[in-house]
Amino acid sequence: MLLQTLPPTPPRRSSAPQLSFDLRYAQSARLTRYTRPMDRLWTPWRYSYITRADPLARSGVPAALNAWPPSEADDKHCVFCNMIAAVDYAIAHGMPRETAEQAVHIVHRGLHCFVCLNAYPYSTGHVMIVPYQHLASLAAVPTEAANELMLLAQRAELALREAYTPGGLNMGLNLGEAAGAGIADHIHQHVLPRWLGDTNFMTVTAETRVLPEPLDVTWDKLRRLFKI
Repeated sequence: MLLQTLPPTPPRRSSAPQLSFDLRYAQSARLTRYTRPMDRLWTPWRYSYITRADPLARSGVPAALNAWPPSEADDKHCVFCNMIAAVDYAIAHGMPRETAEQAVHIVHRGLHCFVCLNAYPYSTGHVMIVPYQHLASLAAVPTEAANELMLLAQRAELALREAYTPGGLNMGLNLGEAAGAGIADHIHQHVLPRWLGDTNFMTVTAETRVLPEPLDVTWDKLRRLFKI
């Protein structure tokens, strides 16, 4: 069967005035976005952390432990060193150990290293294993401390698996600012649970992580498990 070819339909002429190119482009741009507008998260509690708004505040020392340091000379100018010094000072001056360590979310203290929660976790259950010595290099960590660092990483894995039943875990050390270390002068190992699908629509479309559990609840769970 032969197909009949129809002549092309001539373009219609409209009595409406022709839209300028700029106006048509602007209308099209409103319909099709190639970039998203900036998202904003309201986090006023981070203000003092970012700006160091309180001139008397010491890095790593919460209000509950603000009796330390007795003098400016005692400030270690390191989150982890200040944290331990403030806890020890509070305990020495009558504060119960449990109360002092909960104030900075120290989960466990070993002979050479301690385990604490990340104050700004990437996922629920994010802990850090930190040598007491103020060292920036893994190679500089004494053998006894390096051994305990790995032993505590094993204990952290067991505790996190028991508490959260994750699909996997991330463990790692970032050495130096170029490698992403937020506290480059004092080495620390991250251990955090992961789940299949934890990079869900909130992460992908909103570039946001949802952390449903308060740090005090996480601390209580892991503190009990590290005692076993």
